[in-house]
Amino acid sequence: MRALVKAKAEPGIWAEDVDTPDVGPNDVLIRVHKTSICGTDLHIEAWDDWAASTIPVPMVIGHEFMGLVEAVGSEVEGIGVGMRVSAEGHIVCGRCRNCQAGRRHLCVHTSGIGVNRPGAFAEYVSVPGSNVQLIPDDVPDEVGAILDPLGNAVHTALNFDLVGEDVIITGAGPIGIMAVAVARHVGARWIVVTDVNDYRLKLAEDMGADRELNVTVDSIRDAMTDLGLKEGFDVGLEMSGQPAALHDMITHMNNGGGIALLGIPPRQAPIDWNDIVFKGLTLQGIYGRRMFETWYKMLAMLQTGLDVSSVITHELPASQYAEAFDIVRSGECGKVLLDWT
Repeated sequence: MRALVKAKAEPGIWAEDVDTPDVGPNDVLIRVHKTSICGTDLHIEAWDDWAASTIPVPMVIGHEFMGLVEAVGSEVEGIGVGMRVSAEGHIVCGRCRNCQAGRRHLCVHTSGIGVNRPGAFAEYVSVPGSNVQLIPDDVPDEVGAILDPLGNAVHTALNFDLVGEDVIITGAGPIGIMAVAVARHVGARWIVVTDVNDYRLKLAEDMGADRELNVTVDSIRDAMTDLGLKEGFDVGLEMSGQPAALHDMITHMNNGGGIALLGIPPRQAPIDWNDIVFKGLTLQGIYGRRMFETWYKMLAMLQTGLDVSSVITHELPASQYAEAFDIVRSGECGKVLLDWT
């Protein structure tokens, strides 16, 4: 089968013919139709320190995808050939304390599709049947291919009550942009988004943000004054991984506010702990999706009016993967899809 492979321990991604994956008794083989490029894939392509210490070589990469079920293992129930599906990308052990307590997203032995095991940038991918997620008929294929990152946005946004609250989102990458739509859908009052990329800030505006601030020229304080916010933001969603953005967020939070952190900052990013203590802020780290509550809520919202389709700005044939990676790297895009059909 055709696949995109991290074939060498050096920068680059290679298109190769590889064996179609096996299907064990508990597995499902999926014929991939559409995939989406993630920031993680850029790290793997660039072969940075994280990738070099994490990714086995050679390996098919990619973890954001949708397709049709091609074959089903003998022990898998509730899934049939031809069904439209995506999959939860984190394969968990089922035996650690968190797994047995129903907190599978916190499994200490998580293995990631396209990160620790063969991925979905290929004509076929094999995943455990327990990870397969059916896509409702009224969710289009393109959105089905971005359910993984949308799940990140939903998990982050719904960590705190947003109804009637004032929300600041730092980082207008695709997940931050989709978090705008989620916050608007569930009833936030004012939503302010910050970034330095005007292209993506425009996408955030299209998603329903009340103010989109390029922090190189715009002031959060001025936006607060304009919106009539006298005490600060109630909820912060940190998507950028930038220490300066987190500092600005903390500075402008209301006492007792909550911050959900999805962005990954440098290891030694400074924090003004006096602000955390004296404001009584709650900081919550976010990883992946709640398994499988986030999937349920995400699909329910998509079926009741949540629209994230405008975050998808490009779609190319899989054969043009190099161009697609260049587009993602440029930052002048939202989500970029590859078509494998």
